Formats: sequence, structure tokens, C-alpha cells
Amino acid sequence: MSTEPVLSIRGLAVAFRTGADLVTAISDINIDVAAGETVAIVGESGSGKSTTAAAVNRLLPENGVITAGSIRFDGKEMTELPESALISLRGAGIGLVPQDPMSNLNPLMRVGTQIGEALEVHGYTSGEATQARVVELLEMVGIPDAAQRASQYPHEFSGGMRQRVLIAMGLACRPRLLIADEPTSALDVTVQRRILDQLDTLTTELGTAVFLITHDLALAAERADRIVVMFRGKIVEEGTSAQVLGNPQHEYTKQLLAAAPSLASQREIEARPADASEGQAFVEIRDLRKEFALRSPKAGQPQTFTAVDGVSFEIRRGTTVSIVGESGSGKSTTANMVLGLEDVTSGSILFDGLDLTKLRRKELFALRRRVQPVFQNPYASLDPRYTVEQSIAEPLKVHKVGTAATRHARVLELLEQVALPAAMAERLPHELSGGQRQRVAIARALALEPELVVLDEAVSALDVLVQAQILDLLSDLQKRLGLSYLFISHDLAVVRMISDEVHVMQRGVIVESGTPERIFDAPQHPYTRELLAAIPGASLAS
Repeated sequence: MSTEPVLSIRGLAVAFRTGADLVTAISDINIDVAAGETVAIVGESGSGKSTTAAAVNRLLPENGVITAGSIRFDGKEMTELPESALISLRGAGIGLVPQDPMSNLNPLMRVGTQIGEALEVHGYTSGEATQARVVELLEMVGIPDAAQRASQYPHEFSGGMRQRVLIAMGLACRPRLLIADEPTSALDVTVQRRILDQLDTLTTELGTAVFLITHDLALAAERADRIVVMFRGKIVEEGTSAQVLGNPQHEYTKQLLAAAPSLASQREIEARPADASEGQAFVEIRDLRKEFALRSPKAGQPQTFTAVDGVSFEIRRGTTVSIVGESGSGKSTTANMVLGLEDVTSGSILFDGLDLTKLRRKELFALRRRVQPVFQNPYASLDPRYTVEQSIAEPLKVHKVGTAATRHARVLELLEQVALPAAMAERLPHELSGGQRQRVAIARALALEPELVVLDEAVSALDVLVQAQILDLLSDLQKRLGLSYLFISHDLAVVRMISDEVHVMQRGVIVESGTPERIFDAPQHPYTRELLAAIPGASLAS
């Protein structure tokens, strides 16, 4: 029996062509992953961890080139294989779970068809066996009504559910090596645990090697056998999880650990507005309900799905109200109704006494100046053709605020508020890091001087260092500008850090509400206790 690692990387270097130059992205990378082993690469955005993963199965961007080193998979030298051989290996021998489901799922194909295609292309199943395996895979990754959902399209799934589909595709052919690039960053903790338990089963029963790319140190601590820390294209530290996280040697590793939120983190309440904890709420949600029409796999009566069912809560000025719950719990649908992006089936949303659900279009347009969003993926919500200045100034132009000169001055003021240099104004989104793009999204949300900002998973895709910076920024802006936040998240550690009040949602209903201290220290509802028990990396709490 061969003792050779499933994956062995030696002296790997990758560069990117920019005009006539080659810019080195990673260098001198040495990593082994044995059968049944999970190795996690951690590091901030731009550290080179995703480039390393992309090099393994030769899926670098067109301007990327391997300039040195060796990549051996199951004894085969990947750097020398022809494209035809690589195609047969991808999916069957090497599974891939990419991070962005909307970029990696075909919007014109049904979800079940896409999973089935992966199975049949590699000769894993055919005919009725394919359909059965598709349903089995969807059930495995926690998608309810799997047979019916298989007939739907990606846009009919939530972001978390789309990510589950990608995981199902990556696992479909039971690969020898699974490259998982931030596979659970969009997932709530209960689904995350289910997925990671399934990966553990694969490594134990089938000897699958897992190459895990993540910015979640808690996840790496709990799930990886070994951790590799990357910084600026190089490996700066590696060892067992206990070694790296229990006794970090490199200064960068220490910074990562210091920035990671934990359930021990609590909000420091200072300089709060006078009405932050008492007084009349300026946003009141009453008995909010939202029903969606479902696509039925068979002809017949139209079916409906109740996404939000009788939700009520209040937001007081200068405070942060958070909604937590698993994917499909209704938290983002609630946020979209508050923003006016989804019609309300029944109930009311009162904003300073005005019911948003009864306003005419012109009145609703005027009110939107007072309520602004920040979404999870700033790259998707920023127009790639607009400069930073154009993106931030767009709300001002739409609402006919100021002149070109005053709008330019306001953009520079907003960039300063979110700690970005004025020179950033002329850049395009693809020239910015993830953290910089999210700062631009926050600046755009603040352009019209709103009273309420709705943040829907606004930090979940960011590495811990950038996440800490954005959370500090949001806290600082709230203190200086008196902002109120509706914070939607599946990350309970972050929620504890930023919230004044927390509502736990399950299947469209709020099942528990209270201060962060009461929710996290003395949870009453079984679902809340389940969420807390599923959080990885309890050892990071301090």
C-alpha cells in the first residue's frame, strides 16, 4: 500500500501577467495532504490561499502561470498533464467546492440537472439512478423537499441553499481529494455542522483528503488536522491545530487570533444616545407576513410557501437590532421587506409612524433616503463599470441631491468616514480588496444620511482582520452619526459583539428575543441552544 500523500506540493510559485510583467503571487509553497486528512489554509484576503488551491487542479485565471515547483496528485504530476487528462480528473478525482454559488451555478439550468450532469459526465450514474443520487445529495446537505427543489432554478434558492448545492456537486462523485474554498462562509452554524460532519465521514470512510481554504479560525481549529497560515504569498506557520492556535509563533498568526470574534466577546456600550435603551421606537414591525408562490413539479393547484409568519419587533434610535437564524429562516426576507425590496403579504412596517406597506411609489421613494442597505457581496452590488466615486454618488444623483461639485465633495467626505484615501475614488471595484469594496458599499449607504442601515450578512464573507476593521467602523459610525442598524447574520459571535437586542428566527417565526447577554448566557428555546451548540471552535472563546 502506497504511503505517498494524496496531494504533495513542493516549491510551488505562481505569478500573474500584468502587461509585460510577471507579478509573483505565491512562492516556495510546500504542503502535503494525506488520505483521510484535512489540512486548512488560513490567512487574510490576498494572502495567496485561494491561488494555491486554484493551482492544484490548474484552474488559475488566464493570466496566471505556475513558474516553479511540483504538484503531485495520486502520483501524477499535475503541472505536466495535458488538458484532456485534467478534465477527467476534475470532479471525479478532485472535487471542488467554490465560494460564490451565483458565479458557479448556471442560472438557466435546474439545480437537479446541474448535479446530475456532474454525475453522468464522469460515468458515476445514469438514468433513474442519477435522479435518485441527486435527491440523496440534496438531502445530505440539508435541503428540505429535495425532490421538489431539484426541479427549481438557482435564483429560487437562498444564498446559503445555493452554497449547499455546490457542496453536493463537489461531493457527488466521492472524490479522492476535495478542494473546499470557503465552503461554509455563507452557511449558518447548524447547516455548517451538518456539512462538515459529512466531510468528516468522507475522510473517515473513503479516505478522502480535504484541502480546506478558510478565513474562519474557529472552523479550522475544530475541523482540521493541520493548519497552514499564509501571509503575503508565503507560508509563515504550520502545525497541528493545537500547536498553531494554542501556541502561535508568528506575529501574523497572533494578530489573526486576536481579531477572531468569539462567544466571549461582548459589546462595549459607551457614549450611547439617550434613547438607545428607553423611549419610543422609531421603527415598528407588526405581524409581518410574506408568502411566496412555489414552482410545482406537476401541473395543478399553485402552491405557496410562508417565509415570514407574524414577525414583530422594534428598533430604537442609535441601537443595533440583530436577527439570527439558519438559511431559509426568513431573516433576509424580513430585511428585504423593511427595505421595500419585497412586497408584504400582510402586517405593517411603521417608520416614524408612517406605514411603508401603504405608501404610494413616490412616497416610498422619498422614504428610502432614510433607510439604506449594505449587502453580503459588495462585488455583486457594485457596478463593475462604475468608479468608486460614481458608485458612492449614484444615490445622490438618483435623489437629485446637490450639484456635481457638491456631490464630489460629499464622496470625498464619505471616503474619509470609512477610512479610505481620496485617491480610491477613481478606482474600479475589481481593483479593490474585499474589505475595501465593503467600505465603499458602506460609504454609498451613508451618502443620503440615512437613519436606519440594514446590513444583510455584511461581514460574513470577510477574513477576520478585515471583519474586525469593518465592525469597528460600524460601531464608530453609529456613535458619531447616531445610526440605527438592523443586522442580519448567521454568525452568532459577531452578533454578540455588535448587538443591543437579538431576535432568533426559525422557519419564519421569532422563537426567542432578548439582550445578547440573556440570549447567549441563558438561552430558553431549544433551537437557540442548538445554534449555540453548533458553533465551531469553542476553544477560541476567552
